[in-house]
Amino acid sequence: MPQNLNLPRAAFLTLSLFLLGITVVNAQYPTVTERVQNLQDFDERFLHYGYYFGINQFGFKFEYEKTYSAPTILSGRGLPDIELVKNYGFNVGLIGDMRINKFLNLRFEPGLYYNQRDFIYPDATPGLSTDQDYLREIKSTYIHLPLLIKFSALRINNFKPYLVGGISSSFNLSSNKKSTDDNSNNVFRVISQTYNYEIGFGVDFYLPYFKFSPSIRGLFSIDNELIQDVDPMSPWTSNINNLFSQAILINFTFE
Repeated sequence: MPQNLNLPRAAFLTLSLFLLGITVVNAQYPTVTERVQNLQDFDERFLHYGYYFGINQFGFKFEYEKTYSAPTILSGRGLPDIELVKNYGFNVGLIGDMRINKFLNLRFEPGLYYNQRDFIYPDATPGLSTDQDYLREIKSTYIHLPLLIKFSALRINNFKPYLVGGISSSFNLSSNKKSTDDNSNNVFRVISQTYNYEIGFGVDFYLPYFKFSPSIRGLFSIDNELIQDVDPMSPWTSNINNLFSQAILINFTFE
C-alpha cells in the first residue's frame, strides 16, 4: 500500500548495512593511520549539551475497517485505499547528554517538529461531491520528547559511528482534539498525545571547536491517533479503524 511507510523493513536493512560497515571499520582499525585528534577529552564529560535542526517526513499506517475494500454485495464500499501525500517538515531542538560509560550515553532531545500530511479520498467515496470534500490536510506541530540510549563504536581519529534508540512522547498542538467540529466542517481530528519508539544511527565528527553529528532515525507510534466523526457513517473516518504515525527524521546536531 503506497500510503504505508514500510519503515520497519527499511530500518532493518539500513541498520544491517550500518552494522556491517562498523564491523569492517573495526576489523581494519589496527591499520588506520593515526591523526591529530580534535576535542580529545570531549567524551569524558559526565554532562554536555547541544542543539539540533533537521527535516522530517511523516506518514501514517492505515488499518481499514474490514469491509472497506470488499464488494458492495458484502456491505463493503469496494473502494481503493486513501491516497496519502507525505510532505517534508522541519525539526529543531536541544540536547542533554549524560555519559554512562565509554560506549553508552543517555540522551534527552526535546524539540519542535512541524509537518503536514494530506489525504485524498477515492472518487467513488459515497457522500463526497466537491474538491474540498475529497481533500483533508492534517497539519501537525509536535512538542517531541525522546529519551534515547546512544551506543557508540570505538573512535577512529576524528569520527565515531553510533546506534541510537529509545522511546518518546509527542504532544500535537494542532490535533483539534477539543474541537466541537469534525470533518463535516472540514476539521480532521486526532489525539493530542502519542507514545512512540525510535531507532536509528549516525556519525560523530570531531571538529576543532565542536562535535557535528548527522543522524537518521525511524519513528513508530504505538497509539491509534484517529478521532472518529460524530456521524458513524462519516465518509472520512468510518472506513478507518486505526491510524498510526510513522516518520523518518534526519537531524544535524552540534555539541
